[in-house]
This record gives sequence, C-alpha cells and structure tokens, in this order.
Amino acid sequence: MAKRNRSEVDDYIARCPKEAQGDLAKIRAAIRAAVPRTIERTDYFQMPGYSYPGLTFYEGMFAWFSFKKPHVRLHVPPPVIQEHKKELAGYVTTKAIISFPIGKPAPASLVKKLVKAGLKAMKDKNEG
Repeated sequence: MAKRNRSEVDDYIARCPKEAQGDLAKIRAAIRAAVPRTIERTDYFQMPGYSYPGLTFYEGMFAWFSFKKPHVRLHVPPPVIQEHKKELAGYVTTKAIISFPIGKPAPASLVKKLVKAGLKAMKDKNEG
C-alpha cells in the first residue's frame, strides 16, 4: 500500500488532544466509508469537511467533524438532526451538530447513516 501524504485533516487531528484523536479518526473513517467519492477539505469553516463532486449548493459541503472539549462533534445539515431525532435522543445536539463524549466514540453505523442523509439533503437542495 502506498503511503499517503499528510493532509490538512491529519494536521487538524494531530492538533487536538491525544484523548480525542482516536475518536476523530473513527468519525473520519466512517464518513469516508459512507461516501467514498467525497472530497476531504478544511477550507470551509477551518475544520475537516466533505464536499461531493457535482453539487453546487453550499459548495457541495454536506458533513464536517470537529473537536470542542469535551466532545467530538459531527456537523450535518439541520434537516438530518430533525429526521433522526429518536436515534439522537441520547446525544447532545444543536440545530446542526451532534456531540459525542470523548472516550465514547460515535457508532460508525450511526455516523454513516447521518452522513448519507446529509448528502441526500444537500442533493435535494441542489436540485430544488
């Protein structure tokens, strides 16, 4: 396997506290597994974010992740939070953020589901 060049996302994770780095890496892996053709970038909100080729609305952005002590956070379009309220009942949420306590990583299956819903929401907006 070829060694990958260090990216700005790698740098972002490395700047976070050691106890959060593994959880951030797991969210990153789940996002990339859910939407393999995604473009990983940090130029939008200065945090790791994902855009999808061909989408123009919101520059194609549909998901982000971040660290804010004491949580690792997943950012998705607001309709996703509303649509998955029952599944998110045990987590702290805002209009567009789900917070997962450090050391209790976000379930990969939940992250994948939310990210796919985020992409669908942005595709719907793009077409609307």
